[in-house]
Amino acid sequence: MMDRAAEIALAKSAAPPSIADKATVLVLTRHGYETAVKGSNGFVCAVERGWMSQYDFPQFWNPHMCGPLCYNPPAVRSILPYTIKRTELVLAGRSKPEMIAAIKDAITSHALPPLESGAMTYMMSKQGYLNDEAHNWVPHLMFYFPRAQGSTWGADLPEAPPMLNPQFQDSPEALSVIMVPVTHWSDGTSAPKMQ
Repeated sequence: MMDRAAEIALAKSAAPPSIADKATVLVLTRHGYETAVKGSNGFVCAVERGWMSQYDFPQFWNPHMCGPLCYNPPAVRSILPYTIKRTELVLAGRSKPEMIAAIKDAITSHALPPLESGAMTYMMSKQGYLNDEAHNWVPHLMFYFPRAQGSTWGADLPEAPPMLNPQFQDSPEALSVIMVPVTHWSDGTSAPKMQ
């Protein structure tokens, strides 16, 4: 858990102020995510924890991982519910195999929504801590699609900006997440160039 005011500020740092200042902000409590700030533009900002990584990621339980995200309205409806569900399962003490089974069941029973066209998130925080190697990495946008090969988007090719996030490639969520680096952090300062 984080200090509430600090978590609100960190969540809002995911997107430029023109978006984040009017967004709803969620904070993590011992009972799951709750609304700390009610917004007006349909976007939702929150701080994801390590358990939103791919299930086989060695740092899945890393308590330092805090990934600020700001979901656009289609992602609020079709991506954020997965974060909320995984978080509920973690807080209930479920193991990774139990989480995978529960997510599969929720998808099959339509308790979790299908992917909505146009779903994307801002991940432009300079203060994020994505893992022990990447730290805050680079500011980027994430676009969600039904699972497909990276070549569909020219992802991970030399000089091509899109990168395929492996996070959901082998998960029951069956998504492809395309990350596109941007040139500035949410506070307007220049970002390091991708190597």
